[in-house]
Amino acid sequence: MSMAMQSQFHSYDSQSFYDEMFDKELAVRAHYEGVHRTFARMKPSELAARHAAIQQRMLEEGITFTLYAQNQSEPLERTIPFDYIPRIIPKHEWEHVERGMKQRVQALNAFLRDIYHEQAIVHDGIIPRAMIIGNKYFRPEMAGLHVPQNVYMTTSGIDLIRDEKGRYFVLEDNLRTPSGFSYLYKGRSLMTELFSELYLSSAVADIERSLNVFLGSLRSLAPSGKRNPLIVLLTPGAYNSAYFEHAFLAQQMGIHLVEGRDLVYKDHKIYLRDLSGLRQVDVIYRRLDDDYLDPLAFQSDSLLGVPGLMNAYRAGNIAIANAPGTGVADDKAIYAYVPEMIRYYLNEEPILHNVPTYVLSRKEDREFALEHLDQLVVKETSLSGGYGMLIGPAASQKEIHAFADAIRRDPSRYIAQTTMKLSRAPVMLGGTMQPRHIDLRVFVLMGGAQMHVIPGGLTRVALQEGSLVVNSSQGGGVKDTWVLSR
Repeated sequence: MSMAMQSQFHSYDSQSFYDEMFDKELAVRAHYEGVHRTFARMKPSELAARHAAIQQRMLEEGITFTLYAQNQSEPLERTIPFDYIPRIIPKHEWEHVERGMKQRVQALNAFLRDIYHEQAIVHDGIIPRAMIIGNKYFRPEMAGLHVPQNVYMTTSGIDLIRDEKGRYFVLEDNLRTPSGFSYLYKGRSLMTELFSELYLSSAVADIERSLNVFLGSLRSLAPSGKRNPLIVLLTPGAYNSAYFEHAFLAQQMGIHLVEGRDLVYKDHKIYLRDLSGLRQVDVIYRRLDDDYLDPLAFQSDSLLGVPGLMNAYRAGNIAIANAPGTGVADDKAIYAYVPEMIRYYLNEEPILHNVPTYVLSRKEDREFALEHLDQLVVKETSLSGGYGMLIGPAASQKEIHAFADAIRRDPSRYIAQTTMKLSRAPVMLGGTMQPRHIDLRVFVLMGGAQMHVIPGGLTRVALQEGSLVVNSSQGGGVKDTWVLSR
């Protein structure tokens, strides 16, 4: 390493945290040598120019994320922070991750089918019945209902972290309406344009074909078995924080971007209104929460959904991806039981392990957690996006006491987890490389008999020094993730 690069990395604690680019002696890992060499020889002026070019491209293309801050009367739309030092995963590491992802999603899908039909996992005493029936995302309307191809989760976003030894752990399952696809693809587009020589010399696994797989997965769900089914992406509208992604995916897959008012229920079918009249819809890829899907079945005052949609669904005339009711499987308390699901449904040992988790509705778990809140991460089971969290080691005594009181009042609302030492990767800030904590959202697509893991996924970055919160809604950024093909 050059003297210049050594000075850039003086703040690295290579003993306490696993660093993606450097080993404990700050030697560059073999699979990062090309990337390190490229950035080491770039002048500050060139780095600044690349950063400016990226920001300009993101503004021109509207690659934005909408923040709804508590202290602001109006939502703030901003470009998502993008760091151009890619995260690199060697082929053998990715193969391990990919196997683990397929195993986990297969078990979770089996769990969803089971709880809405036989509930064998409950009868056999693996998961308490109250944890399922009392779950806010459990939908009695789905009981006994046939789901096309038995696919409940066409899209899944599974969040992974690495500990100080470089081992992968599953942090969270996102199964209702997982987001981040657009940032994955736009990040790759930016890197291939602005760092084309580096990208082409690095043997990076292609992600473009995954969009065709995505479309194929949606097509496979068409109840009628049509060769060219009509597929729509149902969005809450332009004011939704992820609207850019909705528009991007609809455009890339060549499907219709619609709001609830564009669809109409008639004769147990759903139709799209267009200039030529009514056209029957076969598949809805929804980016709308269950509560708002159908005001006749769920939240009665919803103006975003389609009245009668669940009637058409029950009649078998429409497919909905992801299926209503999938949220029960990404509840943070249910997460603790996924290893048991894998053993129960697949008769296999988990390939990827959970972060050690305490379910606070259990007396012994609750007592332990209350005594060690300053060492744990506490999460509300039904919230996501970094909300409703206590990070014990960084919390004040006042915050810890408030969470302790809340846990005692309603322990079933919370889980606690061991505070993991998330791996770090270099980001470029102010022309210098600085270490920041990261995670990895891996996207799994399922349709019919096939399952596909998009190579790489989306690396999310906690841009604030020392922070463990990577969520975009909390100010986090993203990186392109390169899986090496050889």
